[in-house]
Amino acid sequence: MERLVEIETFSADEESNEITLRPDAWSEYIGQEQIKKNLGVFIEASKKRDEALDHVLFYGPPGLGKTTLALIIANEMNANIKVTAAPMIEKSGDLAAILTNLEEGDILFIDEIHRLSPAVEEILYSSMEDYRIDIIIGSGPAAQTVKIDLPRFTLIGATTRAGMLSNPLRDRFGMSFRMQFYSSDELAQIIAQASIKLEKEIIHEAALEISKRSRGTPRIALRLLRRVRDFADVADENDINHKRTQYALDELGINSHGFDEMDIRLLKLLASAKGRAMGLSTIAAALSEDEGTVEDVLEPYLLANGYLERTSKGRKATRMTYDVLNITHVNEDGTLF
Repeated sequence: MERLVEIETFSADEESNEITLRPDAWSEYIGQEQIKKNLGVFIEASKKRDEALDHVLFYGPPGLGKTTLALIIANEMNANIKVTAAPMIEKSGDLAAILTNLEEGDILFIDEIHRLSPAVEEILYSSMEDYRIDIIIGSGPAAQTVKIDLPRFTLIGATTRAGMLSNPLRDRFGMSFRMQFYSSDELAQIIAQASIKLEKEIIHEAALEISKRSRGTPRIALRLLRRVRDFADVADENDINHKRTQYALDELGINSHGFDEMDIRLLKLLASAKGRAMGLSTIAAALSEDEGTVEDVLEPYLLANGYLERTSKGRKATRMTYDVLNITHVNEDGTLF
């Protein structure tokens, strides 16, 4: 079953719509204020020195704007940007081909950079630090190493799993920024801005309603906005009002906390343990999901907002979990607290 609050995957049509709603300048980009402030300084300094921006790493849950920031940086630097994803770079030769086609000042954006193979990473080390790559031609005793100089470029890496990055690769980024979840007010601004591009304006209360159910994530907010717009269009309404928004989101199964059926199932599962920790493999089996989906898709928002906690023994329900489910709080031994 497709989840509207799923943030890992997009259909081709949704990805196309997502791109049209992306801001392309600092003035349009809402949220992540500290990152914007610092990046603005570094970009301005690089432009004054007429040199490429230092390498940048963005990390955090999916859907928070890492790719959008990379595109804005390219616009601000007046640079060409090459966008790719780590799974597409299967061999060291693939990366070498990309690097040798870069020009002075270009930007290379690699999404999910933690998924690069060790052999490909080795090529990145020298290219990021010394702006050259070493290619081995031939094999055995006749093998030769050819050094190819590269233009000064900027690598922007994005990852949802910063802990999986190797230390040598992480250390070669001059700047590293953690993306934060967005506030309801910030998401409401993003929704209002996007509604204008969709030519279907939304009243403020309706934008806030969507924002509260968007799990602090712009990508989800924009997805819900498009679905609510569909309900308004079918009802022949000129704009998106609060009543229609509430009805649409309720019909879509997204509650006031931004939880859908999968979130509720996870929280109920943890609550049923009566205060005991539950292992990731046990949770995944009970939900009929793989461990990666639980860890990367279901947990980040619930963790960030205090609905579950990770311990050395596994995952546990918190007081907020019991509150949101209207279940009496219990300790590990089953006593009330």
